[in-house]
Amino acid sequence: MTQSGGTKVRVIAALTMAPIAIAAILLLPTPWLAALAALVFLVGLWEWFKLAEIDDTLPRTLLLVANLLLMVLLVWASAGSPDLVPLRLVSLLGVFWWVLALLWLRFFNFASDHETWARGFKLAAGTLAIVPAWCALCLIHAGQPYGHRWLFVALAIVWAADSGAYFAGRHFGGRLFGSRKLAPRISPNKTIEGVFGGVVAGLLVALGGTFFAGAGLVELPYVLIVAVATVLFSVVGDLFESLLKRHVGAKDSGDVIPGHGGVLDRVDGVLAALPIFALGKELFGF
Repeated sequence: MTQSGGTKVRVIAALTMAPIAIAAILLLPTPWLAALAALVFLVGLWEWFKLAEIDDTLPRTLLLVANLLLMVLLVWASAGSPDLVPLRLVSLLGVFWWVLALLWLRFFNFASDHETWARGFKLAAGTLAIVPAWCALCLIHAGQPYGHRWLFVALAIVWAADSGAYFAGRHFGGRLFGSRKLAPRISPNKTIEGVFGGVVAGLLVALGGTFFAGAGLVELPYVLIVAVATVLFSVVGDLFESLLKRHVGAKDSGDVIPGHGGVLDRVDGVLAALPIFALGKELFGF
């Protein structure tokens, strides 16, 4: 396929998926959205198992079922908790995990071999990435009265940051910080200029999203602070998936989405961003 043909397929796929995702977020009740999100995230986790070099179908299936049962258990435990405490605790665990993931990115050769212990670490990382992100998604969406709008804003911040980073990297990469790259041994194409472009794009979306979600000028500074943290951690999520792919020499996590690779390639930044946004929303009360 030519580059122009690949770009066309990518655009068509994005234009098809985006309205469906937005409609689901804004129109579905939380239980239905939680089920749909669990399906999407578990497909991403299946791809994560592949990057963790779990090649046999039976072990991957058993691991996937175990994570599904964990999600079901969390829903059951939260049903008797008016404040959804189990979901909140697991979402907070996700924040701690992504802070710890920064250390893993610093020592990128950690667990890069093909031994059993390395696979164990990557499997644990998969659960710590997927399940807390799903819990955070449910928490944000279940918030009253505009939880569905806040979830849309959170995801729109990440989507805008991704596009802003791409645009800034293409047009300004190497101009402001010279030859310095963000993480050259993990993802050589990512630039520091791209990160700044992503932050700016995320802030612009947060600026409009604040009022769309029913907040006002008083809450705006807090939303902007959380938006910056959300964008920065979405970069961490993106880099961590790149690290996993580099360890096994993979270009994409899968080929489920035409022109976009796998599901994990599309949600890697979201996995790290959602727990951060959920925590910030709780702390600042917007």
